[in-house]
Order: sequence, then structure tokens, then C-alpha cells
Amino acid sequence: MDKITTSIITIGDELLIGQTIDTNSAWIAQQLNAIGIWVHRRVAIGDIKEDILEALARESAVSDIVLVTGGLGPTADDITKPTLCEYFNTSLVQDEGALENVLHIFESRGLPILQRNLDQSMVPASATVIQNKRGTAPGMWFEKDGKIYVSMPGVPHEMQGIMEDYVLPQLAAHFDTPAVIHQTLVTSGMGESFIAERLVAFETKLPPHVKLAYLPSYSLLKLRLTSFGKDKVSVAAEISILFHELKELLADILVTDHDNTMGQVLGQLLREKGKTVATAESCTGGLIASWITAVPGSSAYFKGGAVTYSNDMKVKMLGVKEETLQAHGAVSEAVVREMVTGALSFLGSDYAIAVSGIMGPDGGTPEKPVGTVWVAVASKDRVNTIKYQLRYDRERNTQMTGVYAMNELRKLIQE
Repeated sequence: MDKITTSIITIGDELLIGQTIDTNSAWIAQQLNAIGIWVHRRVAIGDIKEDILEALARESAVSDIVLVTGGLGPTADDITKPTLCEYFNTSLVQDEGALENVLHIFESRGLPILQRNLDQSMVPASATVIQNKRGTAPGMWFEKDGKIYVSMPGVPHEMQGIMEDYVLPQLAAHFDTPAVIHQTLVTSGMGESFIAERLVAFETKLPPHVKLAYLPSYSLLKLRLTSFGKDKVSVAAEISILFHELKELLADILVTDHDNTMGQVLGQLLREKGKTVATAESCTGGLIASWITAVPGSSAYFKGGAVTYSNDMKVKMLGVKEETLQAHGAVSEAVVREMVTGALSFLGSDYAIAVSGIMGPDGGTPEKPVGTVWVAVASKDRVNTIKYQLRYDRERNTQMTGVYAMNELRKLIQE
């Protein structure tokens, strides 16, 4: 079965200078892949008419679908609509549905309506207008020479609404797409190259329509099996057998057999056991607590967290002894032990995590260089501690500390 391919064009000078991070392309690619449409290319360009015209022509030559985000706002630098008129040899007209939407939004908020706001309802005459339920700029669907083009706002929340409500269902109905099945597992504790070496025989025997992807992140490695074919049931059955074999090969380093965050992994374990957790964070500044509470329903198992960045807060909130700090320093096994037991007592949880470290770029000593981290995880009758020596920048050291600490708690809960 031939692949249906897409090019994604993101428009905006802010993307090119790094002022705004392009999250739209990643989200769109995930949604398209789920319905069997493959992203052939992602292109970022500025608010320049000639660049937009060139990108439209170039991408439509290699893809069946061209999705465009950005450049639909009410300001002078938003030039996508007039450029689309030139490309499709048409002119701007007012769309009544889009006009009603603009009027409703401003009237409901009690805001004055400027002409530039009304101009949001002007669209190329040859476009099929896609109403934007989350904003004033409508989406636009074009067809030319057998190719489909869709222009959408660059605001992620608005773009996602248009994609979910209209574009994805229309594309699924328009194309005969293959069944695509993904299975993902997450590992920790072994580098990508070593895992690849372990899986040489497994990868060699994979059929051509099944792919294994390695997706590294902070101290975790995701492995995603992807298969596609005409019949979803047979594809799912085949990949299920292969995925089970993959899990057995990596059982000693397996974190989860779903594409979940560490917050989701911990949350599921705690829910299953009816237990609670608390955090005591120094160097991570509340990051671990934020990851745990990012999961809906986490109030059922997260008691709270103490961000004890200074030594006096470690003493006052967690009961860390002054003499322990003086004898060993804040970044030490002795201190994180007292932090984690203090969190259990102070917050009344079944489990707790404590971390203390030197994230950099300065603050290190010959005895405790930058990247030195102590982690403690505990239940009411057990405390496990581990030291890490990280070697990256401040952000990566902090992120890795959070993942390592949560994974240590996962292992304690599962023991």
C-alpha cells in the first residue's frame, strides 16, 4: 500500500530566531501518524511572501498533503492569507460564519471590535472555511492538482481544535490509509548503544514493514515498535508477539511497557497499591512534585512536597539535624536520609523521595564536583540511597536527577 505523505510548513520569524519553540509540528505529526499518514518533511520559514510561495510549491511536489500553521493573525506581519490568494489565484472575501464568530467572541468578552479584528473573517474565495471554535482566525482547506492544502492558526490550542474537529476526520475519510500500530516500552539503566547490541538478532529478523525506533531522553530510553498494513487486526496480532519478545529481552531494565511519563508510571503503581507519596526537594526545586501532579487525579496519592532549598529550611521543615549538615554538608547521604524520613513524618505519606545535589555551573568542590547528587527513597520501614555523578549542564542535570529519583522510588514500590 502506498504511503500517504504530508509536509508541515510552520510560518513565523519568531520560530527562526528561537523566540518561540515549534510544538505544532510535533503534535501534528503524532496525530497524523496515528491515522496512517506519514510526515515526509517539516519546514520552518519566516513571514516572507516569496518563501511561503516557494515552500508551498516545493512541498506539494513531494507530498499529498501540505499543512500550514501561522501567519493568520490580525497584525501587519501576518501575510499568509494574501499569499495564499496569490498561490491559488483567488481573492479575499468575507465569510459570514467567520464574521459571526469574531463578533460573538468580542461581544461576549465586552471588548471593542477593531477593523483588523473584523478582517479575520476575510478568507480566500476558493477555500473551504474551517470554523475556529477557540479563536478568531478560521482554518482554510484548499484542493489543487490532486493535492490538499490546509492553513491553520499558529496558536497551538486553536490549531489543535481545528485539526481534531475537522482536518483529521476529513483526511481519514479522503484517503485509504494503512493501519498503523505502535507499541512502546521505556527502559532505564543502560545506554542506547548497549541496548542496540543486545537487540541485534531481534532487529535482524524484523519484517520490512515493522520498524524499531530508539528514542533517548533524560536517563530514559524509549523503544517503539511500529507496524503497518491493510488489516488492523493482523497488524496488531503480529506486533503484539514481537513486543512481548522485546520486553523479555529487556526485562532487567524495563520501566514500563507503555509510552508513559515517570509521573504516570508512579501514579499507576501508587493507585494500584492504595499508597501515597511525598517529596523533599533541594536541587530540583519542586520539579519532581510538578511531574507527579501533572497527572490528572494525582491528589489521590500525592500528599505534598517540601522545597527545602536552603539549609535552615531543611532543619525547620524536615527536621534535618544541624550537626548532620555541619558534619557532612547538604549534599550527602546522611542529609538526604534525614530529609526523606522527615518528609514521611511531616507529610504523613507511605513513601517519600528526597534529593540534594550540585547542579552547576558553579558551586562544586574537589570533593563534591558539579553534578554530585544524592537521592533517597523511603517507605516506613526502609530507606534506599544512591549517589549519582552527573556531567551535564544545569538543566540536564536537574532533569536527570528528577527521573533517577522517581525511578528509584518505582523500584522500591515494586520490590
